Amino acid sequence: MKRNFSQYLEHCECCPHNCGVNRLEGEMGICKISADLPIAYIGLHFGEEPPISGKNGSGTIFFAGCNLRCVFCQNFRISQEFTKNSFTYVSPETLAEEMIKLQTIGAHNVNLVSPSHVVFQVADAIKIAKNNGLTIPVVYNSNGYDSVESLKKISGLIDIYLPDIKYMDNRIAKEYSFAKSYADNVEAVLREMYSQVGQLNVDENGIAKHGLLVRHLVLPNNSENTKKCLSAVAKISPDIFISIMSQYTPMHKAEKLSSLNRPLSQSEYNETLKYAMELGLENAFIQELESQKTYLPDFEKEIPFDDSNLKKEM
Repeated sequence: MKRNFSQYLEHCECCPHNCGVNRLEGEMGICKISADLPIAYIGLHFGEEPPISGKNGSGTIFFAGCNLRCVFCQNFRISQEFTKNSFTYVSPETLAEEMIKLQTIGAHNVNLVSPSHVVFQVADAIKIAKNNGLTIPVVYNSNGYDSVESLKKISGLIDIYLPDIKYMDNRIAKEYSFAKSYADNVEAVLREMYSQVGQLNVDENGIAKHGLLVRHLVLPNNSENTKKCLSAVAKISPDIFISIMSQYTPMHKAEKLSSLNRPLSQSEYNETLKYAMELGLENAFIQELESQKTYLPDFEKEIPFDDSNLKKEM
């Protein structure tokens, strides 16, 4: 199967930053990544939502670099604070081989984590992998700052979209993630994803096979933004599956900001859940506040996730 997506890197507009750099010639934009694929971690992960992790685990592929600069990013060591020699850089052909390996060891899916800035290289890899026998679902696990045009180009390659909706307020999007147009962009992104894959569909074992699952991380002291995000999802369809996450912990630069320098409180989370029910968002996954410590990765370790407790809970 002929590859034809990486051509779009010649004048890169793969995300809303529209940097316009020639990544095929080694130029870099906001994401600090050229044309190769930087791999931070590949392996089974049990800490995703139940339809994604299941019993066998989700076959996660973490990419380095990012098109956001979130001050609270728990993956900051691989998204922001890295050098060119920090990771292994692979071709789409090699990435396709890794996808097949994840399928071979029993992963429920191939989970592409932070793919927005490498969307076209990843699209080439998916085409190769599917041509070589990949049959498990492909999950596009993004921060929501995607390009609608890029998503249209890869339509048909993604089985499950797993995006964030972080902000519906451009002021705080700029302050927290250096993405001044996030709120202007994300609703159209969710609509495009929903139009491509529709409602989340699970098999007889509760494992997701197709569809959209939206995530929202509830931030402390930002209840109005959360309500706007939930309302935006309900506006598209109250039947959309949504993961309302309470796991926020001050990381990276967040401790220096008075609005973000503490964990989420139980009352803030309860208020969020009440509002979600008022909107009719009944297909919701929720978390215990104890998850604020459970899901923190450490990318200085060979295996960044401690999934032992999560496995015991299944």
